[in-house]
Amino acid sequence: MYYQRQIFFCTNKTDNGKACCQDHDAVDAWTYVKGEMQGRGLIGPGAVRVTRSGCLGRCAEGPVAVVYPEGVWYSYSSQDDLDEIIDGHLVKGDPVDRLKI
Repeated sequence: MYYQRQIFFCTNKTDNGKACCQDHDAVDAWTYVKGEMQGRGLIGPGAVRVTRSGCLGRCAEGPVAVVYPEGVWYSYSSQDDLDEIIDGHLVKGDPVDRLKI
């Protein structure tokens, strides 16, 4: 595989009053995880890609991120949650059960 793992962060923003991930500062979460992975030298071919996406269709469970190739969906609410996803899943390959959707 080109990337060992890829994490997609829904950063969608709606203007219709319905729930969306950007209501929970999803862009900040994406920025944080990307910066942490870059700082560890774990971004790029053979490592991890951290990607923003449009709506992933799980708005009521947001904010959400999904890690491939495993297809594990997460909901997170804090930097500590993001650190668990980084250290557990993105680095070690162990999905974080307590944050799974």
